[in-house]
Amino acid sequence: MNFEAFFATKLDGLRHEGRYRVFAELERRAGGFPNAARYDGAGGPAPVGEVTVWCSNDYLGMGQNQDVIAAMHEALDTCGAGAGGTRNISGTNHYHVLLERELANLHGKEAALLFTSGYVSNWASLSTLGAALPGCVIVSDAGNHASMIEGIRHSKAEKRIFRHNDWKDLDRILSKYGPDRPKIVAFESVYSMDGDIAPMAEIVAVAEKHGALTYLDEVHAVGMYGPRGGGIAEREGLMHRIDVIEGTLGKAFGVVGGYIAASANLVDFIRSFASGFIFTTALPPHVAAGALASIRHLKTSDIERMSQRAAVRKVRARLDAAGIPTIPNDSHIVPVMVGDAAKCKWISDLLLDGHGIYVQPINYPTVPTKTERLRITPTPLHTDHDIDRLVAALSSLWAQCALARQVA
Repeated sequence: MNFEAFFATKLDGLRHEGRYRVFAELERRAGGFPNAARYDGAGGPAPVGEVTVWCSNDYLGMGQNQDVIAAMHEALDTCGAGAGGTRNISGTNHYHVLLERELANLHGKEAALLFTSGYVSNWASLSTLGAALPGCVIVSDAGNHASMIEGIRHSKAEKRIFRHNDWKDLDRILSKYGPDRPKIVAFESVYSMDGDIAPMAEIVAVAEKHGALTYLDEVHAVGMYGPRGGGIAEREGLMHRIDVIEGTLGKAFGVVGGYIAASANLVDFIRSFASGFIFTTALPPHVAAGALASIRHLKTSDIERMSQRAAVRKVRARLDAAGIPTIPNDSHIVPVMVGDAAKCKWISDLLLDGHGIYVQPINYPTVPTKTERLRITPTPLHTDHDIDRLVAALSSLWAQCALARQVA
């Protein structure tokens, strides 16, 4: 087989469909977010311009927070660069222990466990639970993230899919299984592409009715919702009724890493049996220190969340006034709907090259075909001038693409 020809043909297919991913080479500048230096992507030694980033998952700008940066510097000076090993073999640092305690407290749980990313925490936890529980069936929301899907697939447990955010369909599926059958209900709180929020109380009530363990992905909600940033479950007063809460340190908390929070026994079970935890190097101590500082800050400060919501309201109002179609939702995510892969990439390229505005096109397989979009995430640090530039540029490009406007 000609392997190189096979790879090239597949890549050419992506390019033809307008789905080939091109990475924007940026340099985040401490204190300058959401602005960044842009490089040419070819390894050039100097930036070629400045851009305003409108698609970052650093939702609150905590990657620029001075307390976070100072904590990371202190940990670097104290501990050095890396953890030095897996958690089991010399890699458990004092900062890891402090962070896990802080996360358990944030979610009102007995314990928490750190992973190298939110993807890994979902994959490792769901695959381990599904494989270990005898005869387990995992009932998963149709909109769940790839990391959850992969974890469920790897578990080899029976998998059932319930219609997105449809608790009645969940009830129908769970009703087919007896009370002695181990069941896990896996769902998210905020879905990142449409920005919709799960009917959590109804889903939890159905799971309790059927004796199912609840597994909630809060990666797009932690830091963002609830009086202390504990997520939608905290905001709705439901944390104590959810068995496993999974989250990330790489979005609103501004660093990197993932975690679960649950009962002491469940966390210890995952710690003891999950290969994705056991056989990987621990997070660097300075990353844990930065996350610790970020969580502690957002537990007591609501300024960032309130400013972010004000920015979202401004962006939505301006887009609505310009007739730019968006998906309405109650979250911090603003999906601008294009509906064509090639045009979506073209608009993104022109925003970047002609206006110094970076918004990554979102195409299949991340979203279904004909629902291609620009996913905008306003932050507390975007100014009114930034918003004016974004909307004016989008309005101009919408006309060039002959795309339909939204009627108010």
